Amino acid sequence: MAHREKRTFIDHLAHWLTWKRFIFLLTLTIFLVTILFPFYWMVASSFKSYAEIGGRHPVYIPSSLRWDAYDELFDPANSSYWNFGRNILNSIKVAVPTALIAVILSTLGAYAIARLHFRGKNLMLNSILIVYLFPGILLIIPLFAMLSQIGAKMGFEVQDNLGVLVFTYLAQTLPVALYMLTNYFRTIPEEIEQAGLIDGCSRLSVIWRITLPLSIPAMVSVAVYTFMIAWNEFLYALVFLNSRTKFTMPIQINTIFNDPTPRPNVVMAASTIMTLPVIILFLALERFLEEGLSAGGVKG
Repeated sequence: MAHREKRTFIDHLAHWLTWKRFIFLLTLTIFLVTILFPFYWMVASSFKSYAEIGGRHPVYIPSSLRWDAYDELFDPANSSYWNFGRNILNSIKVAVPTALIAVILSTLGAYAIARLHFRGKNLMLNSILIVYLFPGILLIIPLFAMLSQIGAKMGFEVQDNLGVLVFTYLAQTLPVALYMLTNYFRTIPEEIEQAGLIDGCSRLSVIWRITLPLSIPAMVSVAVYTFMIAWNEFLYALVFLNSRTKFTMPIQINTIFNDPTPRPNVVMAASTIMTLPVIILFLALERFLEEGLSAGGVKG
């Protein structure tokens, strides 16, 4: 007992720290630094002056918290005002409807594939998933040509139309959302729904009262997935949006970056604002995401 009382913290640490634990902690530290340091650099750079960012030697900690970059983004009195709030609103108008529509459509389609029996449903599901394997850039020209013809006949403009942009995002996100929810619905025992049907519930009532409440984790995962794609998407928005009043955040950040007067701190500030909602969303819904992605990734 007396010998144990004389052991120092270093002695306890040396006894606890085996080679396996040391390698694990070293790997974990490298992994966390690799992930967190770029985010820290982005946030810190948004408060730096141009001299601190453009200097020869890297400045890891800003000398003071300068809000000049954020003033350029949001303060109308600033001579270099970018009206970034309008771009945030445009991104919300695109990302939120994309997530909601994708969840509704993929839920209906996935339930039909998982529960109903009809000829060729597995072929249909696999064919839909194959569409997702093609790079998004290959679909731009066919989508643009198709929507232009539809718009000419129905009397709406394809360019600078946020609703059209939502449709193009659905073409990218629905295949994998449908596949995720189909696999999740297959993990729900059919006996639960059959018991509801025996008790007198209709098929729609069973879906509303039994299946959907059990599927909340998967639906949340699909919603966050589609929201994140629409929130960060750049290529389709660059093709379909020409007016500055319709720019989403990625397009506006690219515009700031290509401005003749270098503004790296403003670019970092805008990138920080664009990144924070996604991080907050992931942290708030982490429990649902873990359960939904793990269950939806198991093929039934």
